[in-house]
Amino acid sequence: QVQLVESGGGLVQAGGSLRINCASSARAFSNFNTGWFRPAQGTEREFVAAIGGSSTSTYYADSVKGRFTISRDNPKNTVYLQMNSLKPEDTGVYFCAAVFRTAFTVVPTTEAGYKYWGQGTQVTVSS
Repeated sequence: QVQLVESGGGLVQAGGSLRINCASSARAFSNFNTGWFRPAQGTEREFVAAIGGSSTSTYYADSVKGRFTISRDNPKNTVYLQMNSLKPEDTGVYFCAAVFRTAFTVVPTTEAGYKYWGQGTQVTVSS
């Protein structure tokens, strides 16, 4: 079982920056593709960003492209999401997710593509 623990959330004014972190208990963390999600309308979570286990591939939702940067430090078993130029609509609980990767899998950009989830960290952007 892989555990994921998010941290770094908080309150920030619109236009500000915040970095949130996701620490994993997984051995060989580079074997896991990792993503960030946040609540959307209904019960689904909205894809925000994802990164391949070797850090060579990154993916972003159109709504955050150019403002958010996902990165990872595999020796530290941690994935980061640097969020700049934050907007009130970025407010929500941000969840980290991970899934074991193989040579033939692509980095998922939907909830269904991930197996392990953290409890989330709250990000609030005030106007």
